[in-house]
Amino acid sequence: MSRLSDALEQIAFAHKYTRERAVSVPLAEWFTIPAGGVSHVGWQVGHVAMAHYRICLGRLRPRGPADEALISDDFIKLFVPGTTPGPAPAYPPAEEILAVFDRVQARVMEELPNYPDADLDLPPVFPHALFATRIGSLRYAPLHEMIHCGQIALIRRALGHKPIW
Repeated sequence: MSRLSDALEQIAFAHKYTRERAVSVPLAEWFTIPAGGVSHVGWQVGHVAMAHYRICLGRLRPRGPADEALISDDFIKLFVPGTTPGPAPAYPPAEEILAVFDRVQARVMEELPNYPDADLDLPPVFPHALFATRIGSLRYAPLHEMIHCGQIALIRRALGHKPIW
């Protein structure tokens, strides 16, 4: 298996695993921060969508005109690191957040299988503190997603939902 295929397999697994946990929470609860909590499912899913775009696409190629329809600059700004989860009116509806999450994943899986192997060793289009190459970016993507999957799992438990294994 090529290193790109291996990375894409891990990316696909992380997305499926995260999505299963996120959609098990009713959309009406996506903006509820449990007592003693600091985040909600809506922010977590939106953040993963934004980060997935920036890690898997934005660091491998420049942002193009079609990317605005994929994930808008406004959406990106809502979920960048350092933003604080707020009330539902501050965000797009949960259905839209989920649609962006899925759209970004679909684009990654559509675009990247043909990405040139030689370019995987190049530095990312814009730097990141945790990796120095484009393949490093793709290897980091599922790790980052699983961190947030764990947070979604904790939030859903705090909302009273049974664990999913």
